Amino acid sequence: MANAVYHTGYGIIVKLTQPDLGHPELQPGLMEEVLRPVAERERTLLRCLTDFNNGDCRCAEAGKTPWMFIRRQRFPDGMRLVPAHLPITHLATPEESDKHKAMKERIARAASQAGLDVRVEAGESRRKVVNDVLVTGPDGAQIGWEAQYSPISASAVRRRTTRAAENTITSLWVTPDPKSELIDRAPWMRVDNVPWKALLSPRLQLLERGGVRRLQVWKCTRSSPRPCPRSDNKGSWCGRGHAMWSLPALCLPPQPPAVLDELVASTAERHHLPLIARNIDDPRRVSRLWAPAGDIEQWRQIRGEDDEETEGEEELPDDDEVVFTGDEVDGSCRYGEPTKPQSPAKRKRDRHAAVGLHTFDAVPAALLRAPSQPAQLQLSDSERATAARELGCRVWEIGPCMLCSEPINRYGYNAPMTCASCRRGHAGP
Repeated sequence: MANAVYHTGYGIIVKLTQPDLGHPELQPGLMEEVLRPVAERERTLLRCLTDFNNGDCRCAEAGKTPWMFIRRQRFPDGMRLVPAHLPITHLATPEESDKHKAMKERIARAASQAGLDVRVEAGESRRKVVNDVLVTGPDGAQIGWEAQYSPISASAVRRRTTRAAENTITSLWVTPDPKSELIDRAPWMRVDNVPWKALLSPRLQLLERGGVRRLQVWKCTRSSPRPCPRSDNKGSWCGRGHAMWSLPALCLPPQPPAVLDELVASTAERHHLPLIARNIDDPRRVSRLWAPAGDIEQWRQIRGEDDEETEGEEELPDDDEVVFTGDEVDGSCRYGEPTKPQSPAKRKRDRHAAVGLHTFDAVPAALLRAPSQPAQLQLSDSERATAARELGCRVWEIGPCMLCSEPINRYGYNAPMTCASCRRGHAGP
């Protein structure tokens, strides 16, 4: 089996059995370039080595071209990089390309409407940092949005995310695929897979389906609406406090889902922040999520420590980790010969289960400012609508101040639990 291809742009032989592809001076850009989907690069970038050497390449007999792409294939010793021929009638995934362009336009439009600085296909070639859309917030926070509608490897996601972070850019990957390798490998969110024309329609509210969470904190008692997460017995309770991150729709009470257009502004304005948390069902695996800044602050007060320690958690090995055998270049094209190894089916990476479970005995003092009895708000529909107009928020974001029960913007982005008057009167040292 061939294990090398000819790079028409650089005029070099790319050795797929070497970790540096035989050209350390061109890394890491060369690896990312040869693994890039055909829809995102020149179709004639990679050429069959047999054809380049005027050998007998039989690909034309089966309607194939001498132009190549690189795929991952499972072998007994692990995943390897394998060259494959493009068909003559191959179209570079036009539907994915249209959706990719439409998503970029939608993100840029939302940022512009929010009065934020936005640049499309922004990057610095010298540093090899290019973002689909770069949004800059009022305080200089930079969010590099990546619209991912084609397959991508976990290693490519990590390389690009790390490179962006080194240039003070926080990546935010958007995908419609619940099996995408980018999920939990970088800050991300998942949306519905809709036609590209719908992506451009301002009438469509593009709701997040994964990647954005809300903090849930409760006392585990016999009357708790949730079962004890530390026990397999659904009817049990432990009497301790629990905190964990849940999807908005699975919160108690349910919270409205995040909307992509609003997240464009809230992430750049730091109303939503990225966070890393351990998974409940597998402590070795970590989840990357976005959450309201107020929820993250409460999470850190409960834990009494910063989440940076989670960065060092050992993650499970990547499903796409490549094995490099170091074999010599074999340019012989054996197109049409059967191959036994098959890649395993991809598993779903986006899960609905809560993550980041933390159990505690004592409530932090910073959180003991609310009354023992829950505050209630008795308003008619018209009174609630009037309060929303006066406070400049949505009707469902109106709630009671936890100390005086006056109506406030309680459930909006980064909203406080108490009114301004109570905060002044009960400010701590």
